[in-house]
Amino acid sequence: MHWTKPLGLLGVAVLAALTVGALVAFVTQTLTGDAVTASIASIALLVVATAGLAHVGGRSKRWRQNPYW
Repeated sequence: MHWTKPLGLLGVAVLAALTVGALVAFVTQTLTGDAVTASIASIALLVVATAGLAHVGGRSKRWRQNPYW
């Protein structure tokens, strides 16, 4: 076995652990405290804005006329 395969697996495991830890910290800090409603409203606004921009960009005439799609 090549010596970099275990290092690649270790890198993926560390990245997964950091992602899970960040998600846990984000959820616990967002859903606890004084500004729970403001946090949830901000997240909802961010999701709606991102979805709206993706919808507008996906329906643009220039994007649909691209020969690669």
